[in-house]
Amino acid sequence: MKSDKIIEIGIDNEERLYIKPSTSQFLYIYRSAVEVHWDNTKKILYSPKPRDWTYLKWYNHIIATALDYGYLLKLTEKTEWVNIPKDLKTEILSSNPF
Repeated sequence: MKSDKIIEIGIDNEERLYIKPSTSQFLYIYRSAVEVHWDNTKKILYSPKPRDWTYLKWYNHIIATALDYGYLLKLTEKTEWVNIPKDLKTEILSSNPF
């Protein structure tokens, strides 16, 4: 299993949660058909705009999907939080502390 740091986590203008790993790339993650996508220009994993799931559930789903591909993505003290409400940040840190 490979490990990589999450350098940024955020919610974009389209209200999608995204995670930016330090070096890992997931060009073919769409093949898993679990609604987790890779933007090769921005180098981010992202979810669709939440419908039934919360942002926390999408965060955990993205992390689990990366794990299925053999990558453990880890938050660090240097992870940048972009457009993430304080309560969501607290929930994410509680579910997956660094």
